[in-house]
Amino acid sequence: MLTQEQIDFYHEYGYLGVENVLSEDEVAELRLVTDEFVEKSRKVTEHTAEFDLEPGHTTENPRLRRLKSPILLHELYRNLMHHENILAHVSQLIGYGLRSNGNKLNMKQPGYGSPVEWHQDWAFYPHTNDDLLAVGVVIDDMTEENGPLLVIPGSHKGPIYDHNLDGHFCGAVTDPAFSDETAVSVMVKAGGVTIHHVRMLHGSVGNMSNHPRRLLLFQYCAIDAFPLAGFNDWDSFNETVVRGEPTNIPRVESLPVRMPYPPALRTGSIYESQSVLKESNFGQR
Repeated sequence: MLTQEQIDFYHEYGYLGVENVLSEDEVAELRLVTDEFVEKSRKVTEHTAEFDLEPGHTTENPRLRRLKSPILLHELYRNLMHHENILAHVSQLIGYGLRSNGNKLNMKQPGYGSPVEWHQDWAFYPHTNDDLLAVGVVIDDMTEENGPLLVIPGSHKGPIYDHNLDGHFCGAVTDPAFSDETAVSVMVKAGGVTIHHVRMLHGSVGNMSNHPRRLLLFQYCAIDAFPLAGFNDWDSFNETVVRGEPTNIPRVESLPVRMPYPPALRTGSIYESQSVLKESNFGQR
């Protein structure tokens, strides 16, 4: 369980690093299954519904940078989304009833790995309230050299920055008023988790080390947070409940919102949406 000090820190600064959430055996199995998907990616030459590939990916040198919706690909990932330790932590922060509104597995292999530009998840999927967060299950020790999660403490209480470029959503902060001078790294060992608020400004640099940095991400929201873009089917929407009972009464709060429209010119992953940027905060494109 989280301590009251950790809970207070999250609400004040918008993020946490928590050690020892998974066992060593669970981490070992997670690595094994993830390595199997890297091997499977040798068979593809372009992005698919399951795989998002790094530039330079080949059969001989597979460079898989993301598994899209891993819970649909293997029961291990699906079970981890319901892991009691993870849900207990999340419920302490945003309430007992929970939905999941997304999942992915981001990989930065040794010596390369695409950066993720500064962004706010809230810019992608605003809801009727902001009791939403992302949990990153740390598969490999996060260090300063291998592209750890970067956050700007307290930014979850601030504005929602412009994420549009040339009239289209691009999945990255383009606002000239933005500054990352107060950014900090969240370094957690394998088996721990990172947690960040949906409005938190965050990103990550490339992996310049000899060690991988893989992060399994689960998005959770309070059960009474409804997406402002709506949903297609009531039954399917309720299938996203991971704890508690469905409700048809959304909790509505007055919050800053920017909708992700007009839609991105390149879709499929945040990497693709951000690829239209002419310059990176973490080096020239």
